[in-house]
Amino acid sequence: MTHTKQPPEIPGRFKDRIAHYKVPRYIRFKSSLPMTVTGKPQKFLMRDAMIEELGLVENPTA
Repeated sequence: MTHTKQPPEIPGRFKDRIAHYKVPRYIRFKSSLPMTVTGKPQKFLMRDAMIEELGLVENPTA
């Protein structure tokens, strides 16, 4: 299950606690995450799925 709307109060909770450039632009709630065999989340798969879902262009670094 994926919630596509971002509640406005979620980013606001971060503003007083962390620097503005660290506040996430996009927040998605998923019922399950891709995991490794050791039980760690596979962040690269989550990142790739979000880039594709949002139609973003990944900025390669030098």
